[in-house]
Amino acid sequence: MKILHYASVAPTYVDNDQARGIAARVVIGKDDGASHFCMRMFEIAPGGYSPKHAHAWDHEIFIHSGEGEAYDRGAWHPVYPGTVLFIAPGEEHQIRNTGGGKLVFACLIPSGVPEL
Repeated sequence: MKILHYASVAPTYVDNDQARGIAARVVIGKDDGASHFCMRMFEIAPGGYSPKHAHAWDHEIFIHSGEGEAYDRGAWHPVYPGTVLFIAPGEEHQIRNTGGGKLVFACLIPSGVPEL
């Protein structure tokens, strides 16, 4: 069993022309022997955003803290603690922080795809 606080995992920082203010962590993945999924934790700084993108696999997101918006089919939808998202394969999506603090969420993806 692996038990830890997500913040104890060193983050990978993303800050470029496609994504801003992101600290990303693989908290459970292939290095842990997870054979079916990967769990990642993301912190997006105020004003930050993930890239607008789509891919061939689904994933699930649980908003832990903060305030933001999720892009889906040309519209932005509010997200806040307790919000869950299912993103089907091929759906274009993006998450952005619209609040004053960090937007923190867990994101699950299938094993075998890039973990970050």
